[in-house]
Amino acid sequence: MTTSGRRHVPVGLSTASVYPQNTESAFRFAAELGFDGIELMVWAEPISQDVGAIKQLSRAYGVPILALHAPCLLITQRVWGSDPVSKLVRSVHAAEALGASTVVVHPPFRWQRIYADGFPDQVAELESDNAGMVVAVENMFPMRADRLFGAGTGSVKRLEKRGGKPGIGFTAFAPSYDPTDVGHQHYTLDFSHTATSGLDAVALSERMGAGLKHLHLADGRGASVDEHLVPGDGTQPVAEVCQALVARGFDGQAVLEINTQNARTATERSAALERSLAFARQHL
Repeated sequence: MTTSGRRHVPVGLSTASVYPQNTESAFRFAAELGFDGIELMVWAEPISQDVGAIKQLSRAYGVPILALHAPCLLITQRVWGSDPVSKLVRSVHAAEALGASTVVVHPPFRWQRIYADGFPDQVAELESDNAGMVVAVENMFPMRADRLFGAGTGSVKRLEKRGGKPGIGFTAFAPSYDPTDVGHQHYTLDFSHTATSGLDAVALSERMGAGLKHLHLADGRGASVDEHLVPGDGTQPVAEVCQALVARGFDGQAVLEINTQNARTATERSAALERSLAFARQHL
């Protein structure tokens, strides 16, 4: 609790926010700027997959692990194996070993039929079997066929043959990119994804209700690509949603997940992260 009586909402830094710098640099930025912890994005970088190495970084920089993002991106389809069911189990066990209380996971892709069919039950079972662990399913966005398959590929040509346009978004997720269409116990709300999908962030947060336990703080302007702008730099009602959550006693976590790939120097990247942290502290 803060001195004003409001609960202190932990604000963490996603390791994805410093890409293309490495995982260790995220710990360094988090320690220097005063973040409350890290959300570990498990991806191709070997150290991000190594629980022992991450524990050492956490101790060395004095920064705890708040959450772990399961390797469920298109670019991480082979990280920790190719079976998405096993990968989610491994993610929960890794989060427990790291002292994290939350695992962030995306809805299944449509082509992962067996995984998709059993996904709601698996998520519920993992939370039931691992007391205190939150498996928070994240809202996503339509994906462009030309970006998903590559321009000129057979899949795009077949889409065009059926009257579709490769630049038009469609849902690659089963049954949709809105996890409230299924109904899970816990959710992650990502503001960049609401911008790209056109979902109303206020309405989505209300549908998620008390199950909303994790925020990906970012912003967007409604572009067809996932922007992950500094919160406040786009069109999303990030401040409004944060303030409403605090008013109703939000007891989850917030994690900064922005794109700093265009930062030309460490100072420029640090400034974007610091500005984002100040936004979070102000509105949470």
